[in-house]
Amino acid sequence: MTDGPLPKSVLARGVLLLRACGGSDTALTLAELALRTGLPKPTAHRLIGELVRLGLVERTPEGTYRIGLGLFVLGQSAPSVRELCDAALPYLGDLHDATQENVHLAVPDGTDTLFLEKVTGRRATPIVSRTGGRLPAHCTATGKVFLALAEDRRPPHRTLPRLTPRTLVLPGQLARDLALTRARGFGVNLEEAEVGVSAVAAPVYARGRDSRPVAAISVTGGTRRLDVDRLGARVCAAARALTRALSA
Repeated sequence: MTDGPLPKSVLARGVLLLRACGGSDTALTLAELALRTGLPKPTAHRLIGELVRLGLVERTPEGTYRIGLGLFVLGQSAPSVRELCDAALPYLGDLHDATQENVHLAVPDGTDTLFLEKVTGRRATPIVSRTGGRLPAHCTATGKVFLALAEDRRPPHRTLPRLTPRTLVLPGQLARDLALTRARGFGVNLEEAEVGVSAVAAPVYARGRDSRPVAAISVTGGTRRLDVDRLGARVCAAARALTRALSA
């Protein structure tokens, strides 16, 4: 259920439903949508029906709901996202060819890291991330890059969710890790979001002189298969190359 009072406008309530659908890996029932949004069930039923008619949500044969093709098309038309992804894809592909692991392009989104692109293959370690998905910033390599290079450079003060036994949830622990991220120039996630899976990420800037990154590139794979120092140098080189391409 959402925090705080329910929005009054129809548009805002419709957005609640869209976010509920988009935040789930599976299609949701009407009851689940009402529970996740806090909307009364009759209101959720009326609004989700309108979203289905508009093509933004689709109703499955089982009577559940998921994001529709129309919303995907709208999202793909966002110029800033499309331009960033188009510029990044050659570098993501090169990293995947070199590592045979999962490669991400991510951007900051509030307290989360949002994955805009994911390049993977049959030899890559299976992981939970997906294009359009998100994870808490404090337990991901890309998210640590964004936290470390934020303007105030302070870790979140709210209670941090623990995804694995190795997730850094104490402010002091996270602050030391973010300081290390700034010092070495790349972020590292050691089984903090998924057991057995680690990642290395480096910042991407719209211009070389910017102080805050617009995105981050990461390589994610099995902990035993990743050489963090060697991979850090490779990911940083790809991030610098993409920064130069964006600056040009």
